[in-house]
Amino acid sequence: MYSLARRFLFTLDPEVAHDLSLDLLGAAGRLGLGSLMAARVAPRPCSVMGIDFQNPVGLAAGLDKNGDCIDGLGALGFGFLELGTVTPRPQPGNPKPRLFRIPERQAIINRMGFNNKGVDHLVANVQRAQYKGVIGINIGKNFDTPVEEARSDYLTCFEKVYPHADYIAVNISSPNTPGLRSLQHGDVFRALLEALKEAQHRLNQQTRRYVPIAIKIAPDMEEEELRALAQVLLEQEMDGVIATNTTLDREPVAGLEHAAETGGLSGDPVRTRSTATIRMLADELAGRLPIIGVGGVSDAASAAEKIQAGASLVQVYTGFIYKGPALISAASEAVAALRG
Repeated sequence: MYSLARRFLFTLDPEVAHDLSLDLLGAAGRLGLGSLMAARVAPRPCSVMGIDFQNPVGLAAGLDKNGDCIDGLGALGFGFLELGTVTPRPQPGNPKPRLFRIPERQAIINRMGFNNKGVDHLVANVQRAQYKGVIGINIGKNFDTPVEEARSDYLTCFEKVYPHADYIAVNISSPNTPGLRSLQHGDVFRALLEALKEAQHRLNQQTRRYVPIAIKIAPDMEEEELRALAQVLLEQEMDGVIATNTTLDREPVAGLEHAAETGGLSGDPVRTRSTATIRMLADELAGRLPIIGVGGVSDAASAAEKIQAGASLVQVYTGFIYKGPALISAASEAVAALRG
């Protein structure tokens, strides 16, 4: 069924197809029809960051930025949903066109720019949703907030989503917000994590509810930078790391239509780079911090590869666009087979 739907959707402009798909999923969720589009996914319970997941395959951030179709997506069999990236204030994102398919490599280039309706809209949607599974909320900064003031934006979002999230993902690695990736390095990185940890401690004391923090990183760091980052994550007692975001590297799609578009490249071309990042992180972290693996998960083999490299969970996005709900079951079974 999905292959037929994809054939139609791929005749449309990518962003039009994206919006239409979300509208349909949202309607299916409201009508209780989401399970009709789902592939059967057997329960594969696992515990990561102190959270019990129904299965180890989740939806990566970026698909449902506003939480508009939580129930529709939740019915497809995901072990968890990561919503966002959301910012304190609504913003339109970058000018269109800003989303491009590269079907020859089952890839996408996007320069969306954190287009979203703001954190209050997302929180209201989470409160209305009937979905009972694990929800992560991915937070970022507004495009017009100077990098040196970014901490304020992250803390604003953090405090607003804390009561409603099972974990909070901190996006400091999108290539589509100027200066954002600089937050992954040096004193500014340490200061941001310190502020988030202080807020987490305070909110835990107030609510008696501990919400883990996972930091989402880029795949384009050198080994020395990555190892330094890992040490700061441990020093600041973060709860997890999400590896990785999209890449700026264009070598894997060189010569193909749209390859020269600016933005982040996702899908199969980022698979090897993402897995290498996970492997280096796992070596440096030595089991002291769980890794959520994302980037090029498009079949059972690529999901298993992430787990073998050191990830505890995997997320899908571009692979889901190309393969549909059947990918959730295939990836979940592959991970379960590895774990016996």
